[in-house]
Parts: sequence; structure tokens; C-alpha cells
Amino acid sequence: MSVAKYPAGKISADGIRSMIVLKDLCYIRLGTGDLAGAEQFTTNIVGLQAIRKSADRLYLRSNYRDHTLCYFKGDPSDHMVGIELKDWHGLEASMSLLDKAGYACTRGTAEEIEDRRVEDFCWFKDPTGNRIELVVRPHDANRRYFPSRDAGVVGLGHIGLNSTDPARDEAFWTTHFNIKVSDWIGGCPLLRMKDVHHQIALFPTTKPGVQHINHQVEEIDDVMRSWYFFQEQQIKIVFGPGRHATSGGYFLYYDGHDGMVFEYSNSDRFIIEDDENYRPRQFPMSAESFCVWGSKPDIPEFQP
Repeated sequence: MSVAKYPAGKISADGIRSMIVLKDLCYIRLGTGDLAGAEQFTTNIVGLQAIRKSADRLYLRSNYRDHTLCYFKGDPSDHMVGIELKDWHGLEASMSLLDKAGYACTRGTAEEIEDRRVEDFCWFKDPTGNRIELVVRPHDANRRYFPSRDAGVVGLGHIGLNSTDPARDEAFWTTHFNIKVSDWIGGCPLLRMKDVHHQIALFPTTKPGVQHINHQVEEIDDVMRSWYFFQEQQIKIVFGPGRHATSGGYFLYYDGHDGMVFEYSNSDRFIIEDDENYRPRQFPMSAESFCVWGSKPDIPEFQP
């Protein structure tokens, strides 16, 4: 089962706390009215590999997985986040726990399962209305990752997730899942499901959706090479280059297809070794908390 006993979980009738155990981010799905534009940007600028496409789908790789980003023909505000369950036999138990907590779960159809290249999944909406998909056995690519541009990308790192109430949504994630807070910037929690600094960051907005998409790169040289490359290509840089006060990662944020903010960083280097005794830190909601070098973000959700 993917429902395990943890100190921070929800108390069941027998007095035992239970929660759903997540493993890692699996994929992001984004609607778009311009698949050709999405392919041009993600392959030539971001440096992802287009692995498969059709009249209404574009699948992109960033590591060993079949894909970590999928564009589908649809509303650009339609976003979905896939997260892998740690226990592959626990989908029904996870659905039951969420249903009992008041979050209706829907099992994926055979067509939807094939579309995602997974063995099974269900989906629900968090309190803000973000569509979250719990994934069982996502497929590997069975071939080497071979990007179209050598940006140094080594995989999907984390996402910024819109929240209409970050404190409420923090409680949702930390109560029902093996999610822990690594740090806060103002009222924005940076959340982890494994030993890296964070995989989900909640930012206050008025609507659901993915706020930004982070891809990890190998080293600071990759960040700086892209900074020069983006200036040559006239890509708008909205934050950085800089270094995060929280994770210590070197970063660069830039405007992407359909207005999505993309980020490069190497923040996965911040490994939380003593998970049980790690104490989250509180940073003020200020530019200095986002960047210790002094770069100022041109990102609405990062403003004090």
C-alpha cells in the first residue's frame, strides 16, 4: 500500500496516523493552442528532447523517463501535475484515503493511461483546484536522453504551484502526504517529498495552475552559458542569474511558451541528510530571501 504510518499524518479511527507516500515529480501537462511554438521553444531554447508528437500532443524528455513534460492541444490555463507513488500497489488505498478526507478521486481510463505512458493513475484536485495525478509505474524511455541543445539539463526539478491560500494548502500536503516543509519565504512554503530541498513551492495567487517549471542543470557553468545564450536569442530573463538563500542553488528564470516561467538551477545539491531532525527556516518575504546576490525578481508571485 502507498498509505503508511507517519507521525505527522491524519489520525484514523484506531488512533494510527496514515498518509500517502509520494516518491517524486513525474511529469507536467500543459494545454496550448500552438504546439509548433511549444516544440520550438522547449527544444531550441530549454534544451529538452522531443520524443513523440501527434496532431494534438507533444512529449518532451529531460532525463531517463519516457517524458517529463507534455503539451496537449487545449486551454493554456489547463495544467496537470503527475507525482509518482512510492508503493506501486497502493493506488486504491490512496484513493480511499483522499475520498474519506473529502477529495474525490477519479481513476484514469485506459486511453488516459496510455496517453501518460504509465501503468495506472488517479487524479484529484487540491484545495486551490490544481489537478494532481497520482501515478503508478511511469515508463522509462529505453534509450539515452539526447537533447537538441546542450543546456546541461539533468531532469525535472520542481514546480511552483499556485495557491489561493498557502497556509491551508501547506496543511493539506503535510497532513495527507509524506510532504515536509523545508523552509518558508514569508508565507510561501517550500515542500519536499525526498531528501532534496524542495519539489513543490506554493505561491499565493487567485487561480489554480503551475506557476513555474524548474529543470535541474549540472553546474553553475550551465546557468551562465544559458544566460549569455538567452541574451543572444532575445529571451526575456525575469530573475537572475543568482543564488537562492534557501536551497543555495544557482538559478536563472526566463519567460517561456504561453507565458509559463521556466527556471534552471542546481538546487538539488542541497541534500537534507538528517530528515527527522531538520528544522525549517523562516525567511522574510523580500528580494534578498530569493537571491543572496542581489538580483531582483520580475515575477509577480515573488514580490513582497
